[in-house]
Amino acid sequence: MNSPLLTPRKLVWAMIAAGTIGAGGMGALSLTRAHAAAPATANAVLQAPAMALPDFSQIAARNGSAVVNISVTGMTKTSDEDSAQGPAGQRRGIPGIDPNDPFFEFFKRFQGPNGGFPGQGPMPTRGQGSGFIVSPDGLIMTNAHVVNEAREVTVKLNDRREFKAKVLGADPRTDIAVLKIDAKNLPTVPMGSAKDLKVGEWVLAIGSPFGFENSVSAGVVSAKGRSLPDDSFVPFIQTDVAVNPGNSGGPLLNTRGEVVGINSQIYSRTGGYQGLSFAIPIDLATRVKDQIVATGKASHARLGVAIQEVNQTFADSFHLDKPEGALVSSVEPGGPADQAGLKSGDVILQVNGQAIVASADLPTLIGASAPGEKVNLEVWRQGKRDHFTARLADSSDKTETVAHRDSALGKGRLGLALRSLKPEEKRDAGVGQGLLVENAVGPAAAAGIQSGDLLVAVNGTPIASVDQVRAIVAKAGKSVALLIERDGNKIFVPVRLG
Repeated sequence: MNSPLLTPRKLVWAMIAAGTIGAGGMGALSLTRAHAAAPATANAVLQAPAMALPDFSQIAARNGSAVVNISVTGMTKTSDEDSAQGPAGQRRGIPGIDPNDPFFEFFKRFQGPNGGFPGQGPMPTRGQGSGFIVSPDGLIMTNAHVVNEAREVTVKLNDRREFKAKVLGADPRTDIAVLKIDAKNLPTVPMGSAKDLKVGEWVLAIGSPFGFENSVSAGVVSAKGRSLPDDSFVPFIQTDVAVNPGNSGGPLLNTRGEVVGINSQIYSRTGGYQGLSFAIPIDLATRVKDQIVATGKASHARLGVAIQEVNQTFADSFHLDKPEGALVSSVEPGGPADQAGLKSGDVILQVNGQAIVASADLPTLIGASAPGEKVNLEVWRQGKRDHFTARLADSSDKTETVAHRDSALGKGRLGLALRSLKPEEKRDAGVGQGLLVENAVGPAAAAGIQSGDLLVAVNGTPIASVDQVRAIVAKAGKSVALLIERDGNKIFVPVRLG
């Protein structure tokens, strides 16, 4: 996975790659006077006993030998069409020449009009990350983005031996990858459980930040079950452990020396550590690892709903006792939720008896299930509780469904990308049904339809779903009449079909 563009003025989710900086701790400081302490009285305030810090040196010594440095090489395709600007607007570099070198401008004359050399082929790229050994015969866990599109992977052990590694499989959905090296009798790290972690508990990270191998840093668990942008499937462990680029794939350990997470991401303004680090729970990572070892890939269950957080306003609107649950904003046509009878506006309260407090709890629980498994859902609908049973689908099937939808509408005769309206959007628009235009191309764009328009009817038939639009367009002749609402005004727009 390529790291996102790191700019100093924007908050970015930065993928990290290999280790952490050693951090010292401060012991509890007890201030006392030089003279004898006054005798205790009945009204004296009882002092809590000072808590000693764990001995991180023992954990580092015991587990450091099982943490590895991972170096990857790959190829990046370049051409004259590439932009002449590098990251954050910097000038494109010339391989082997510093931009400040006096010969830089001389060699720049031989570049193409946009900064590439004419006929220049793919350019080699290099990266680093961390990992840890989980079996004596050379099985290693790391992040998927560390080895993404890697042509060659090299694993360097703590004793300085190096091995070429084979990528057994990588799962971008959870950012977990499994490597294998040809070695025996290797040291391993003991596995723990993220379920036993408590907020405020001390944790330790070992890895290779900026290539500084076997670096150690410590901190505390800041939160559990964090849902990050584009990563709602993973309930991240948030810590304040110093984690930097190069830390990706390294282990997060508890004070017993057990792995409880895999360091994966940081939240940063600059791309460096700023006190917000996120790790993948080892329970989830181990489940994915076992699937990859057995089949070469990981499978994930899918319910087929788009959800959003239930805030106090929504709770008041739906007459809920408290703002909990996952509000269903749209239901995938023909998906597991649709077949089970779920609708937009439902609030999912429980899955197999487990409560959904925050909306992020739903994808976590669904992800813990297997495709084809049945789940019991407790749903709040129109002021009362209801129960549904859904048979989960495989998440890999979703791509085919979306592609089919795009081919029928986005790239087909009509040229519209549509989605169902959320409950609040229906209230704001004052409509009971309709579809929001997310993008218009081809015939629809030529007719003047724009993103943000509301499609109310096709050929006079009120519209409630994308499948309904597809069916009407499939039976239409050379044109259709679309009833569009924009800024509170409705107008029929004739569209000649492609």
